[in-house]
Amino acid sequence: MGSKGIFWVIAACAIPQSLVGQPISLHPDNPHYFFYKGEPTILITSGEHYGAVLNLDFDYSKYLDELKSKGLNLTRTFTGVYVEPAGAFKISNNTLAPPGDRFICPWKRTDQPGYANGGNKFDLSRWDEKYFDRLKDFLREAENRGIVVELALFCPFYEDKQWVLSPMNNSNNINGTGDIGRNDVYTLDKNGTLLQVQEALVRKIVGELRGFSNLIYEVCNEPYFGGVTMDWQHHIASIIAESERTFDSRHLISQNIANGSARIINPHPSVSVFNFHYASPPYTVAHNFHLNKVIGDNETGFDGNSDSTYRREGWEFILAGGGLYNNLDYSFTVGHEQGTFKYPPEQPGGGSTALRKQLGYLQKFISRFDFVHMKSDSTIVSSDISSAKPYVLAERGKQYAVYFFKGGHTGLELDLPEGTYNVAWMNPLTGEFTKPKSLKHEGAKAKFVSPSFGEDAALSIVNKNYKRQSK
Repeated sequence: MGSKGIFWVIAACAIPQSLVGQPISLHPDNPHYFFYKGEPTILITSGEHYGAVLNLDFDYSKYLDELKSKGLNLTRTFTGVYVEPAGAFKISNNTLAPPGDRFICPWKRTDQPGYANGGNKFDLSRWDEKYFDRLKDFLREAENRGIVVELALFCPFYEDKQWVLSPMNNSNNINGTGDIGRNDVYTLDKNGTLLQVQEALVRKIVGELRGFSNLIYEVCNEPYFGGVTMDWQHHIASIIAESERTFDSRHLISQNIANGSARIINPHPSVSVFNFHYASPPYTVAHNFHLNKVIGDNETGFDGNSDSTYRREGWEFILAGGGLYNNLDYSFTVGHEQGTFKYPPEQPGGGSTALRKQLGYLQKFISRFDFVHMKSDSTIVSSDISSAKPYVLAERGKQYAVYFFKGGHTGLELDLPEGTYNVAWMNPLTGEFTKPKSLKHEGAKAKFVSPSFGEDAALSIVNKNYKRQSK
């Protein structure tokens, strides 16, 4: 039996036909994961810095081709409400910092000069249909490649130099609105007339994108900066939900919670995906597992440039029970849409062709399991090397996915019920499996010794009698 055949015998399952062909949703049997195009789904990617649509010089077809070629199925993009100046955060060739005349956003330019980054000002009462054509084309091209788009509607203004470039700033529009400080923009009581502008934008976007199945709305990127209030976030989530109330099918809404880890308190009932940045598994997932929603890590970075840092974060997060992982990949720039830009060492993160391949191997590995019926279970495994902390997804007695980061030969002990299991190791650097072996186990602890893969290793253990329950 080949390595692919060691994992399961596929059995039919009863997924309601009403869900097939609908927008990506929570899986009906396990809402910690997604259901998309008739399949249980985990979203994994290494994506560009959110300027694919708003930057007219960025060739997103080449970019999406690269994601698909590596087996990745997610991208994240900003609407154009927020844009960055060149050189912000020490990012080289930042896709989120187009030249002023190559910046496009939902609002139409006027014939009045004076936009802070060059070109004419905006009219917040008129839509730029060319922008919406580009946004819909991006979604369509992504959908054709099986890629889900997480659309971040808003973003806080970390410093004045970002706020002075926003079309919502009164100096950049002809509407006399936005004459406020950057920390008041995303509030319900201090934003002047901007709340009505924001509500209208949300309704416009929701109406334009109602037909796309590969779409998740994120309320706001990093709302824990820049004075963004929770009341405002909940208000925007309610606007999305109300705007879709009469739709035959509705899109998922995500909320960005914190950097690292935090307990989610009093979540909005319409939010189904809770995202963290620079997440710390297993606590990020474990603290919020009771919510029965997807927990995601949708931005990495600020921890050096090494591929191993972000490969490890992805593997650990997914095997801790996360349902979404997005490495922020700085090798994607204008002119390098296939991810070949050689960024300087001071870049605040990483990304490379090699890393994208490795995250594709993670997707390949986890997709071979019936992960809908698995959950994080660190109590059943121990390592003979203290620095090699194993992460385990398991359906006890049936299937086990194990990952740990440590070079050399490392021993693992797992509590396994009596049974006969197919066992194979995978090298996360190459995606290659060892020849599967049969293990007849009498119960209690079973010892496994990793091949010499280098930095990390993954282990698959599946009961020979196991039949996959989920499609």
